[in-house]
Amino acid sequence: MTGAAAAKRYPEVWRRRTRAESAIGWGWTAALALAAAWSVSALDIEWAFFADAHAQAADLLARMWPPRWAYLPSVLHPLIETIHIATLGTAIAVVFSVPLAFLAARNTTLNGFTWGIGRALLVASRSVNTIIWGLVFVAIFGPGPVAGIAAVAARSVGFLAKLVAEAIEEADRGQIEAVRATGASTAQVYWLAVLPQVMPVLIGTSVYRWDINVRESSVLGFVGAGGIGLYLYASINQFAWQQVLVILVAILAVVLVSEAVSAYIRGRIS
Repeated sequence: MTGAAAAKRYPEVWRRRTRAESAIGWGWTAALALAAAWSVSALDIEWAFFADAHAQAADLLARMWPPRWAYLPSVLHPLIETIHIATLGTAIAVVFSVPLAFLAARNTTLNGFTWGIGRALLVASRSVNTIIWGLVFVAIFGPGPVAGIAAVAARSVGFLAKLVAEAIEEADRGQIEAVRATGASTAQVYWLAVLPQVMPVLIGTSVYRWDINVRESSVLGFVGAGGIGLYLYASINQFAWQQVLVILVAILAVVLVSEAVSAYIRGRIS
């Protein structure tokens, strides 16, 4: 190999990307920066409020301290109610997510039309926030935990079904064909060959979603859907900041426990 050929093949300065790739990367960076600048300029932001934001935050913290611990017994019942809302809503979502996942998976749905229906239901569930679902079900069932349970279930079913449907599409076809070769019906194939393969995904995702629902259920009371959020909303409206701090600490404790439980269960099944 001549010196010129070696220099061409092994350049003195090593580059991770070619000049064209670097130019494309910088172009995307500039485009994102321009998009962010345009978004900020399109918003009506009062930048003057940022000047004393630190002072306002310090004043708010001073009003919260010391926490009014005598108020804690009053929030224990709604706090437990929040956990029940998250648990029951997740359980209902699990029940409905399994058939919806089979409907939305390409290898188990009946045809393209049913697949489209399944996917539309997934999108409808996941595109609406839990708070909005709460408003809808408060209008249907009235204020209370029933509306909160329905809101959590409606938001969670699409999340669970989407991930389970993806696991169904990746299921081992060999096991499915082996069970089908025994003369099993379609329902039996799903029950004996497909469901056992996706069960770890279903359990892990359900526990993870329950952890999320514990957090989301804590604010459903803002729209009248039960739970600790109603007390938090009332305390904020009354400027009872010492009570607000007690509620926030209680919510934080529950979230930490739910996170630990979720991590433990998912670790055991992985």
